[in-house]
Amino acid sequence: MEYAFGIMKALFSTLVLLAGMFCASVVHAADTPAKALLVLAKRDRMLLIVDPSSLRVIARVPVGNDPHEVIASSDGKTAYASNYGGGAYNTLAVVDLVGQKAMPAVDLGPLRGPHGLVFVGGKAWFTAEAAKAIGRYDPATQSVDWILGTGQNRTHMIWVSPDMKSIVTSNVNSGTVSIIEKAVGGGPGTGGPGPGGSPPGTPDGAGGAGTPRPGAPGGPGRPMGAPREDWNETVIRVGNGSEGFDVSPDGKEIWVANAADGTVSIIEVASKQVKQTLAAEVGGANRLKFTPDGKLAFISSLRGSDVTVIDSATRKTIKKIAVGHGAAGILMQPDGARAFVACSPDGYVAVIDLHSMEVVGRIEAGQDPDGLAWTARQ
Repeated sequence: MEYAFGIMKALFSTLVLLAGMFCASVVHAADTPAKALLVLAKRDRMLLIVDPSSLRVIARVPVGNDPHEVIASSDGKTAYASNYGGGAYNTLAVVDLVGQKAMPAVDLGPLRGPHGLVFVGGKAWFTAEAAKAIGRYDPATQSVDWILGTGQNRTHMIWVSPDMKSIVTSNVNSGTVSIIEKAVGGGPGTGGPGPGGSPPGTPDGAGGAGTPRPGAPGGPGRPMGAPREDWNETVIRVGNGSEGFDVSPDGKEIWVANAADGTVSIIEVASKQVKQTLAAEVGGANRLKFTPDGKLAFISSLRGSDVTVIDSATRKTIKKIAVGHGAAGILMQPDGARAFVACSPDGYVAVIDLHSMEVVGRIEAGQDPDGLAWTARQ
């Protein structure tokens, strides 16, 4: 009798545990607020939806293998996470932020190692590190509608201008930054054959070997006789291990944190040249982000316990903020009130008041938090 009772008790305990695990993964405690913080817990393979007012995690949604970066759509209803794996994976996880549930992933085919993400012009732009390329996913057509090779090793992070005419990427192993600009040139049938272009003298769309392929610059959807779109890439040598970067809010400078050198390269956008290199002493730098007003630049490092803060006008380090045993992703709250820093080794997100420049809170974020995003539902 006691033996049977023991078995029933053990079975009951197991069922309760399994039920708890199931509920934790599919049941949410509250609706997603109009403004929310998104946090990726890489080793948990989860996207955390956080109420920024209470700093409380209100939902956890599975996002597949090795998620690294996350971005939200402009309407705040959908999130995309890159399944990286150093090139082992080739998908973008998709999350319904209103329903707080996983949607079918986007298969990127040969575009392996997606990492950096931005959402501009109604589309998700991404890097594909193993393919040495960048691409663009259109949710309306559910397809990758544009691809461009960079020719650089470990094209990792990406920035796209609001008008979609300028793209910046960091290329970690090449120690470079690419500035890629849209150029419109040539009339119908002019110019040599290029990717997706027609041979000289052949009207675009007339068929033959030079017929534009779907999704290529100058492909279907461009009116007959319209100028062919093209892109010009300028590759700028910065420092070793160029990974985290940001474009200043006024668009005049690109600051690049060089992890292997511990320096910051400052590129003047107009001349496309490095104008200054700061001895920031931030070895293992992971991310660099400007405050919304552009006055300060925050740099995280997975090797150190501090976030380094540099005055953008004087180019001097003005503070080091202790956050834990290493930090990765940085997100600035759009209103300039707070910064969020993913402290990967410690399993939390540090909340920094941008007025007092002090840590004012923590968000318990599971195993290995990294990518962060802000969403505002419209």
